[in-house]
Amino acid sequence: MKKGVFLLLIAAVSALGGLLFGYDTGVINGAQFYLTEYFDLSDALKGWVVGSALLGCFVGAIIAGPLSIKIGRKWSLIISAIFFTLSAYGSGLPEVFPQTVSMLVVFRIIGGLGIGVASMNAPMYIAEIAPSNIRGRMVSYYQLAIVIGFFVVFLATYFIGNDLTEAENIQFGWRRMFWSELIPSLLFLALLFIVPKSPRWLALKGKEEEALVVLQRINGDEDAAKEMVQIKKSLNETNDTVKVSYFSKAVLVIIAIGTVLSMLQQFTGINAVLYYGADIFEKALGFGKEDVLAQQILLAFVNLIFTFVAMFTVDRLGRKPLLYIGSAGMIIGFLLLSVTLQQGSVGVVSLIGVLLFIASFALSMGPVVWVLLAEMFPNKIRSVAMSVAVAAQWASNYIVSQSFPMVMGSDMNNSEPWNGSLPYYIFIVFILIIVFVTYKFIPETKGKSLEEIEEFWK
Repeated sequence: MKKGVFLLLIAAVSALGGLLFGYDTGVINGAQFYLTEYFDLSDALKGWVVGSALLGCFVGAIIAGPLSIKIGRKWSLIISAIFFTLSAYGSGLPEVFPQTVSMLVVFRIIGGLGIGVASMNAPMYIAEIAPSNIRGRMVSYYQLAIVIGFFVVFLATYFIGNDLTEAENIQFGWRRMFWSELIPSLLFLALLFIVPKSPRWLALKGKEEEALVVLQRINGDEDAAKEMVQIKKSLNETNDTVKVSYFSKAVLVIIAIGTVLSMLQQFTGINAVLYYGADIFEKALGFGKEDVLAQQILLAFVNLIFTFVAMFTVDRLGRKPLLYIGSAGMIIGFLLLSVTLQQGSVGVVSLIGVLLFIASFALSMGPVVWVLLAEMFPNKIRSVAMSVAVAAQWASNYIVSQSFPMVMGSDMNNSEPWNGSLPYYIFIVFILIIVFVTYKFIPETKGKSLEEIEEFWK
């Protein structure tokens, strides 16, 4: 197999973890309309069923670091694929089994564990495999796969729901929506057995000959030998018998910078827009409930298109320029929405604002954060550091998801001078913080090997 084809296969297989991330997160949006009726859920229980997966995501991200060190990136992804498969089947247990709300929540949490493990290991695995000149684009495949997962699941739930009556959807249609995830999860599980282990993990475990073989298949003999020298130098700079001190000032600073960047991805408000997109369109923009699916597909489509743009510019323009451009676009988008809300002139300009925000996020903070997290940490601390950063991201996701509807419904937000715009101004403040953090603390990693990036922190 040619090395280009081999590399693309590796990226595609590991990026399937991203597709399942998007699919598993998005499938509940379509299914919850009907399972709420089936179980006669209260608002509190509905929130618990929908949000329970985030608990699994948080725990999954925490255990992903030690798991990745112990058994490697590849086997960690295999475990995540098993979690996805169990969740997909169990969430839609056949009617012959006594499905309960508690069982549904358990299987949603299992799916969350899969997301948490995959969201840390998949981009890290791709970064450790990919040549430096195309690493940004390769890791961007992961974000692209997440977006495709969102888009595909919205289409899948639409076609499943449209083929059935409302009564049939309430009785068993929502089960089929969950089962539709079995197709990508089983494919992901099967294909993971044909990809190699990470060469940097192999080197970390002292299996240098195996690591060199993988690098040779990807880069050719000459480049592989050079990269192997850099990897060995990076790993040998600290005596192998001495454990890394994660509480040393130097290590804590690196982890803190990555963690803050990871959290800021959520504090842009992206998941408030994606999770509550229907509410925003209906309440803020005056759209009808019958347009819910069209609205979600429109958001997912814009997200998809501009993720492609990011993929083909991240290795040309660099990481930091995309963050600056995207931050400017997100601020303008939310300003358009906020001002029209304040003036009571909600309409096409408001819609343009929402779509501009989505497009700008997809161009910048969506893919670029995953690229930076996968490449900015030194080899010896990458697993643990990325585990902390991703766990913090899921915790931030939960905070935004829970607080957004509370702020939206507050008396302050619904009175002068805000008139419904307060949460978007809060998000704008966080986006300005992104610009500062990017300028002050984030290295430009374009075209550098992981070991060259490591030198930045010394």
